[in-house]
Amino acid sequence: MSEKINYVEWPVSNLEGTKAFFSAAFGWTFIDYGPDYASIQGAGLDGGFYRSELRAQTSTGSALIVLYSAHLEDALQRVEQAGGNIVKPIFSFPGGRRFHFSDPSGNEYAVWSE
Repeated sequence: MSEKINYVEWPVSNLEGTKAFFSAAFGWTFIDYGPDYASIQGAGLDGGFYRSELRAQTSTGSALIVLYSAHLEDALQRVEQAGGNIVKPIFSFPGGRRFHFSDPSGNEYAVWSE
């Protein structure tokens, strides 16, 4: 569709570790385009990781990538088991509950549920 968000890219300092984390925690797969870029498959929105020392964190004004899970506690457990760092434990907000975590590169994400 024209004029709609179509693709999201964000920086990762640890490309291999970040790919392994998202594969283990959420079942994502990847297509590598050289040593410094990986396209994300199966995440609900197309996107990619590019090698960089930058980090996407809300504390520095970055947009927050928010995933949905019908089973929030299970998602939290998978994130922890895959090596993610819980930045904010599960909390309620108008419309649902969510938690924030960081990946092996230090990027911040959230997972929410009703």
